[in-house]
Amino acid sequence: MDHHTAVKKHDNDHTACGHAHDLPTVSGGVVDPVCGMTVDVNSDKPSLSYKGRDYNFCSSKCHDRFEEDPYFFVSGNNRQMRETAAADTKYTCPMHPEIVQDGPGSCPICGMALEPLDGVSDEPNHELIDFTRRLWVSVFAAVPLLILTMAPMVGLPVRDLIGERTALWIEFVLATPVILWAAAPFFQRGVSSIRTWNLNMWTLIMIGVGAAYLYSTIATFVPGIFPAGIRSEGGHVPVYFEAAVVIVALVFVGQVLELRARERTGDAIKALLDLAPKTARRVTPDGDEYDAPLENIIEGDRLRVRPGESVPVDAVVIEGSTSVDESMLTGEPVPVEKSAGDPVTGGTINRNGSLIIEAKKVGDETVLSQIVAMVASAQRSRAPIQGLADKVASYFVPTVVVIAVVAFVVWLLFGPSPAFAYAIVSAVSVLIIACPCALGLATPMSIMTATGRGAQAGVLIKDAEALERMAKVDVLVVDKTGTLTEGRPVLTDVLTVGELTESQVLGAAASLEKSSEHPLAEAIVEGAASRGVAAVETSAFEAVTGKGVRGMANGKSISLGNSAMMAAEGVDTNSLNQQANVLNEDGKTAMFIAIDGMLSGIVAVSDPIKATTADAIEALHRAGLTIIMATGDNERTARAVAEKLGIDDVKAGVLPEDKKLLVDALHAEGHKVAMAGDGVNDAPALAAAEVGIAMGTGADVAVESAGITLLKGDLTGIVRARRLALATLRNIRQNLFFAFAYNSAGVPIAAGILFPITGMLLSPMIAAAAMSLSSVSVIGNALRLRGVGLDPR
Repeated sequence: MDHHTAVKKHDNDHTACGHAHDLPTVSGGVVDPVCGMTVDVNSDKPSLSYKGRDYNFCSSKCHDRFEEDPYFFVSGNNRQMRETAAADTKYTCPMHPEIVQDGPGSCPICGMALEPLDGVSDEPNHELIDFTRRLWVSVFAAVPLLILTMAPMVGLPVRDLIGERTALWIEFVLATPVILWAAAPFFQRGVSSIRTWNLNMWTLIMIGVGAAYLYSTIATFVPGIFPAGIRSEGGHVPVYFEAAVVIVALVFVGQVLELRARERTGDAIKALLDLAPKTARRVTPDGDEYDAPLENIIEGDRLRVRPGESVPVDAVVIEGSTSVDESMLTGEPVPVEKSAGDPVTGGTINRNGSLIIEAKKVGDETVLSQIVAMVASAQRSRAPIQGLADKVASYFVPTVVVIAVVAFVVWLLFGPSPAFAYAIVSAVSVLIIACPCALGLATPMSIMTATGRGAQAGVLIKDAEALERMAKVDVLVVDKTGTLTEGRPVLTDVLTVGELTESQVLGAAASLEKSSEHPLAEAIVEGAASRGVAAVETSAFEAVTGKGVRGMANGKSISLGNSAMMAAEGVDTNSLNQQANVLNEDGKTAMFIAIDGMLSGIVAVSDPIKATTADAIEALHRAGLTIIMATGDNERTARAVAEKLGIDDVKAGVLPEDKKLLVDALHAEGHKVAMAGDGVNDAPALAAAEVGIAMGTGADVAVESAGITLLKGDLTGIVRARRLALATLRNIRQNLFFAFAYNSAGVPIAAGILFPITGMLLSPMIAAAAMSLSSVSVIGNALRLRGVGLDPR
């Protein structure tokens, strides 16, 4: 009986409610069974009848929650939930996990955006929204600024038409909101970097952008304080407004792309959470059945799981028998037989029979929740490798500041009159030229080009970090099923006894298995069809849990299964036991078939190795990688596959947490680990490894947990990814050299080293040319990645 037949919604005339005395009462009213608040029975509040009792509620929200699952609230199971208020989502820094706060924000140490502690949040990404808005403001200001400053260089008389003084005012008006408002987060991070003495890109951006804007503002309003040698014929001093704004816009482009990439890491956890159903069919002690919200299920509840449904929580079978698809745990496609007393895991799929189960672990205690927690923890612990630009900046920033100070002091003590003006110009020029526009292009240009080249080769790169890590990997951990193998069993062998032909034995097996939904049955049926063997209709079909199947076809009784099945049927298998053992040792699943009580033969199926796997393993060995197989399959099958492929080590029978522990152990030994897999059971290890590599043919959660996805689903993609990573990292280093080289060379010139020879300080035209040349060099070098060779050889 559905519980809604026992629920009657009352109107608000409480004089008709004759059972108020059945409810817990307090002075002046009764207790709302959902939230625990006191409700005045004479007030205009909703009420509802369940099992002959009336219940009053403080609001329609509580009323609706009660109506959805009355048994849960009436039985008192809601009290603990009510007493423990749900905690707000905590946020932490992926680089500094000791930083934890209640809401989103920036890390006080490094300035990075904080991420949800549990890896997923329903709240919008406020920093992404804010930075996107600031990006557009910067871009809208940068475009007219570039037109104003670059037009004269290509022969367009824009500044002549509006006048130099007006042009300077327009530049100031366009740049001011960008520097004072849009770039404010960068200045905050720059200040934090100095306060904590973690000098990085933010330090360089703050000093360069701030110096350029301050210098340009002073030059616009009081040009007379500058030496005549750097003023134009009209008395105007060159300004750097466009450089400051363009740098800010470029940095925002990189930040928005990074924030979007980091936001996608939560998709892996959302995909995992979607494996569990949102409701569970509760069976009450009275025999009622209804769908209750999953969060209301508690330990000891009895639940019904129908064919095709996901098991809602970790439980033990009370009634019924079935086969359960546990591939989310083991990665193996063959379902596991379950009957009374056997444990079942939340998120696994009930293939055929109906079960009554008793909940043993719910909420955060389930295996699926623990996998979610492992993925979230692994993603948080993947502290981003400090960028090459930051490493260079950590040395470059203090050097530049020292040079600027030395230049100021030298000019102040030994420079010509007005010495103070020359000292200011030289010091600020050093700080300005030390912040190159090309720095904002160095990494993004290489990554954009590399991701495009990778996509052409079937290698999808989620973020720059994955490429950087991939170049340093020395150990590759691979799953077996779906990664090394095709991921689905196929018919491989048919052996016969006596005068029976292969077609007769296979036809009998296919006829019987035609009524089964087991993956091994599908392999036999498809194998028979591909060999032109017809399957006939069967009757009296029966699946025997843990043994095999039997039925009638063409008037003959047929049994197919393991040795236990044959023993139960009274069939002697001695004549084929040796052949069955050989097939099993080769990693195949051998099944005996008996017709009319007589042993007739063996059919064997296996999960075949992908055609490209052996060559890919050989290429990865040549690249210096150690290959370890970690699989949920049995030791015998795993060893057979490993020996065929020359894999270095095998870990068989492992669960999701075991794969993650293997990755952690390799880390502890100092290895850089890549993990390749395609299943839900691989997700924690994919997230924990330096680089997670997902087969594009696999589960969504594996793809979301990985930094690299192979569209074609074979290991040759890993070889391509490795080659691409090495080429990209080399290209980024070259770009950073170009980005810093021109400006580093310009620093001593800006400081006035050539003044004794030329009698003038650094010309703004030379500074602009140096910036442009470094940007062109960076773009041209990055585009070379489009032609890099990736195929194994």
